[in-house]
Amino acid sequence: MKKCVSDESPPLATSSTALATPIPAGGLCALRHYESIARLRTLFWEGIMISPVNTPPRPALFRQDDNDRTIRARHAGCASAAVLLLLAGLALVAGCSNSAKGGGPPQYPPPEVTTTTVEQKDVPVFGEWVANLDGYTNAQIQPQVTGYLIRQDYKEGSQVRTGQVLYEIDPRPFQATLDQAKGQLAQAKAQLLLAQINTKRDTPLAEARAIARSQLDNDLQTQAADEATVQAQQAAVESAQLNLGWTKVRSLLDGIAGIATTQVGSLVTQSTVLTTVSQVQPIKVYFAISEQEYLALSNKVRSAGGSDLLHSADRVPIQLTLSNGSVYPGKGRIIFVDRQINSNTGTIRVAAAFPNPQSLLRPGQYGSVRAQTELQHGALVVPQRAVTELQGSYQVAIITNENKVHIQPVQVGPQIGTNWIITSGLKPGESVVIEGTGKLVDGIPVHPHPAAPEQAKADQPSPDQANSDQGGSGNKAKTSASSSEGK
Repeated sequence: MKKCVSDESPPLATSSTALATPIPAGGLCALRHYESIARLRTLFWEGIMISPVNTPPRPALFRQDDNDRTIRARHAGCASAAVLLLLAGLALVAGCSNSAKGGGPPQYPPPEVTTTTVEQKDVPVFGEWVANLDGYTNAQIQPQVTGYLIRQDYKEGSQVRTGQVLYEIDPRPFQATLDQAKGQLAQAKAQLLLAQINTKRDTPLAEARAIARSQLDNDLQTQAADEATVQAQQAAVESAQLNLGWTKVRSLLDGIAGIATTQVGSLVTQSTVLTTVSQVQPIKVYFAISEQEYLALSNKVRSAGGSDLLHSADRVPIQLTLSNGSVYPGKGRIIFVDRQINSNTGTIRVAAAFPNPQSLLRPGQYGSVRAQTELQHGALVVPQRAVTELQGSYQVAIITNENKVHIQPVQVGPQIGTNWIITSGLKPGESVVIEGTGKLVDGIPVHPHPAAPEQAKADQPSPDQANSDQGGSGNKAKTSASSSEGK
């Protein structure tokens, strides 16, 4: 058997030698193959072969045995290196062949997306504003006389009627004043009766010149003074009667009485507020609208044949949504429009009256009101899910005829229920993506599926729900301004 190696080591394959090897026509894979062979060859010669020249001298007694063991080790290392070299070459060839067959990274099927078409139709546009409720009339109940409260005759928070007694003040001082006024009135009447008797007696005597004319003049003057005194005493009696009657504090209107602010036993004066009574049938709802919305409502009323917004309020029904999201069944009408635009907020204050037969609505409540401001003819409508907002701009994914995605920037209008009015950027009948927009880029092929009828119907708001979510960022700003102005 021939030796695999000799005592003379062949030249080692260095990195410069490997780089000097010409690159075959197989390309990068073949180059890696040759580089791997060169590295294995270098390891073989450097790690397995030991040159006799570099071997340190050994004693002569053991030199022959050592040489035999060294030759056997070299034969074994040569076989192992040959096997490793063969396996590495096979692996590189297999890898290169698999890469050549695949032709690059694996190909994935087009993503599945759900689409719908852009609709063109007439859409009513509603304005929505924050509102706060207040009594149609709010009356502060204050006593008209000074005294001590001795009784509260109503239940706090209950319905009261006009003239119903709410409080009672100690009447004894006022009864005494009335009795005194009545006594003074009787005294004045007696003086008047005496003056009338004197005048009646002295009149014929003065005509017969039996007495001086001046005596009759004095009698007439005394009678006139006594008549004036009687009238003054009659007024004093009436005033005392009124004060006595005011010891019973009564409600001046029908409504709901509030909490008592003064307790029984307290001394009250004419400036003391005892409670407040609010008329809640009907009830007022205050809200503030922008100048543009005010003009839109006025134009809508005039186009319908009305004179102005206040005197044609029935042409603009107002809908009230309570704080729990429920819609109040009664419709309101505008009863008040402020005389000027608030220069700080750019809004004008408006009040609407709502029927409240069950007293469900109370002063201080908050809600939102909405009314139709205009009707947009031929508006383009898409579901809100089809619109993507990115740093203040909006875009829609359109499906082309080649089933590829085109990211189209759009301009949006008001939100109508679950839909969005598109003012520019789309055409009627175009197919837009409503599901799967998060994984799309411009130009990517997709596999579109039209939305199911049930899903498309869910995107269409019912007449009662239309425009309930309208507003967007613009209406949010209006809502904030309305809230501050409504307060």
